[in-house]
Amino acid sequence: MTFQYTDAFVTLGTFDLENLVAFYTSFLGITPTIYTPNIYAEFQPPGLKLGIFQPKHTHFSEFENSAKSKMSLCLEVSDLESVIAHLTVLGYPLGEMINSSHGREIYAYDPDGNRIIIHQLK
Repeated sequence: MTFQYTDAFVTLGTFDLENLVAFYTSFLGITPTIYTPNIYAEFQPPGLKLGIFQPKHTHFSEFENSAKSKMSLCLEVSDLESVIAHLTVLGYPLGEMINSSHGREIYAYDPDGNRIIIHQLK
């Protein structure tokens, strides 16, 4: 049996919603399209819907003992150097440049440790 869905997007759970919203506002250069303090924020950069939520107290245990996030947010860019410069100005550490058969990429991490892969095609 198959099903149809109307939309797909990435969500991140965090105990510090305001900090993560501030990071993604600065990093993406846009404000959330939906924002309810201490509950939910949603960004809509091109090709993506990114939701950030603060878990309800009844669900804290699902997020408390999580090891480093296994989720990676991959953003394809046309000018990798400008993104590196932008993240450097924001004060966020970056990994080493990776050259692969499909292009170049670098890893960054948001304040909660979620990996962001910034990728530029050849």
